[in-house]
Amino acid sequence: MRSILISDIGSIVGILPEGVNKKSGSEMSETGILEDAWLLVRDGKIVSFGTRYEGLPEADETISARGGMVLPSFCDSHTHLVYAGSRDGEFLDKINGLSYEEIASRGGGILNSADLLRRTSEEELYCQARERVLEVIRKGTGAIEIKSGYGLEKDAEMKMLRVIDRLKRETPALIKSTFLGAHAVGRGRTKREYVSDVCEKMLPEASSMADFVDVFCDEGFFTVEDTDRILSEAEKYGLRAKIHANELAVSGGVQVGVKHGALSVDHLERTTEAEIDALRGTETMPTMLPGASFFLNMPYGRAKEFIAAGLPLALASDYNPGSSPSGDMRFVWALGCIKMRLTPVQAFNAITINSAYAMGVSDIVGSITPGKIANLIITKPLRSLTEIPYLHHSPFIEKLMLRGEFFPSNRT
Repeated sequence: MRSILISDIGSIVGILPEGVNKKSGSEMSETGILEDAWLLVRDGKIVSFGTRYEGLPEADETISARGGMVLPSFCDSHTHLVYAGSRDGEFLDKINGLSYEEIASRGGGILNSADLLRRTSEEELYCQARERVLEVIRKGTGAIEIKSGYGLEKDAEMKMLRVIDRLKRETPALIKSTFLGAHAVGRGRTKREYVSDVCEKMLPEASSMADFVDVFCDEGFFTVEDTDRILSEAEKYGLRAKIHANELAVSGGVQVGVKHGALSVDHLERTTEAEIDALRGTETMPTMLPGASFFLNMPYGRAKEFIAAGLPLALASDYNPGSSPSGDMRFVWALGCIKMRLTPVQAFNAITINSAYAMGVSDIVGSITPGKIANLIITKPLRSLTEIPYLHHSPFIEKLMLRGEFFPSNRT
């Protein structure tokens, strides 16, 4: 078993004991830190760490962090990065004053992406998506959830899931896949017909490839009743829910997600005390997507109020061509601080351990814990953790390690 010792670490940040798989409430203001440290990796996993005063263990290879920090790599629990081409024309529509809802009502938005995806070969779709995965890795992300939802008919949705499956096998990131056939109603179908197609034609085949199921439960898309039907059918195939909820309106999506034991409920730009109450005492992770709020000029989620209520919170990128065309989790971290008024530590926990939880992998990634996969960021020498979201576009990564191996393009 090959071992790598990382020495001369200014500080290790994000240390958690084994068995702690998420942070809630006041815990989100804390993170384990060890200064003047070393960290040992063997066979792709974190083995141990300590201070230089304790002496260094033997290893097959030693590299110096040169005083930089070692952090767990970012985890992005909500993306749509398998898509074809671009929707930059809609970017101009938004600049000219059209809302997300108005673009969708004119047959644009998700439907435009679906039209283009169907015309794009599976190989070309894979090549485009692979470049995006490598892009976000270079920015520090080591675990990614990717949704379907730009097919909107059986063959195209399965094509997307096959592309995601190939990305799992052929890129170094840890990837989870989500079947989002209920992203919008496919052209030429009534909503009732389309929901039946999702339940009866798509889910049986999708269940063999997807890790999770998702529904866009929001105004103008799918109702609570539609969502309840789809999730009830998905449960027959063992697919756990991850819900789009409350992006455009207070939709009831949080409550129906909790009813079905959803792993996460995502977006949450528009919430009331009823949503906070519904989430108390559950295993569902509220997940906010500040990149979408930034790009669409929408409200930001009530992050501080959720934490003050004792809830956990994850942040994710929502990387997609229409409402958040970026998978830069460091920028998500900065938006969490600048726009949502989270402290740097709170937002750090939201993009690491809690986002890992929101994609079902916090037992193996998301923190510095012996036994977890060695997905690590080695930073340039920094004055503090705060400097990363503060200087939110200055290069900060010195080296990246995924699955215990250094990523070839190790600078950003």
